[in-house]
Amino acid sequence: MFKKEEVLENLPDLDSALTPAERVQVLNGMQVHAYRKNEPIYSEGDRPSHLLCLISGKVKIYKDGVGGRAQIVRVVNAVEYFGYRAAFSDENYVTAAAAFEPSVIASIPIDLIRQFILRNPQLGWFFVKRLAIALGKSDARMVNLTQKHIRGRLAEGILFLKDSYGTEEDGCTLCICPSREDMANLSNMTTSNAIRTLSVFVQERLISLDGRKIKILNEPALQKISRMG
Repeated sequence: MFKKEEVLENLPDLDSALTPAERVQVLNGMQVHAYRKNEPIYSEGDRPSHLLCLISGKVKIYKDGVGGRAQIVRVVNAVEYFGYRAAFSDENYVTAAAAFEPSVIASIPIDLIRQFILRNPQLGWFFVKRLAIALGKSDARMVNLTQKHIRGRLAEGILFLKDSYGTEEDGCTLCICPSREDMANLSNMTTSNAIRTLSVFVQERLISLDGRKIKILNEPALQKISRMG
């Protein structure tokens, strides 16, 4: 398990925005937890109490939709902050979060962060910038999920995972092994449609599958399918 000093040192952007006194308070209030694969981190409707930061692993942010089908709205990579928009807007969570794979997450009391922001403009700007970046990504995702056809959405989902988590040493195999259900939830389709479309992509030699591993064989073609929708 990570020590709190090591965790804060791995958050250089946040660490550099804190005064020495604030840094001590953060270390005193910080908690570090390990999560198993698919373990919930928070649920829709919960009251946010902490700023969360993914130290290692992968996290999915999702929302339950019609018929109980989940829609993955974004993914979190190390080192990235999440779970604070609802706290800043004084709302309950409108999404849920779970570990994509075994993950370690640091949490800092949100009341502490609020106090710091009121007297530390550098820290306030730090979070304003991250919220603005997240909003831009969310807008792009919304268009992709609502206007593209199934092939375009699945191609976009594969490329989205590549951009978010990268590839293995071969430069082609995704560094995440999503279930077929996760691919469906990421691409706004049923699991059966995701399975069928993945099989078509394999037949067209756009990708290859080894269990849950996805290897991209023809990225330009996937980009074209995603772009054309």
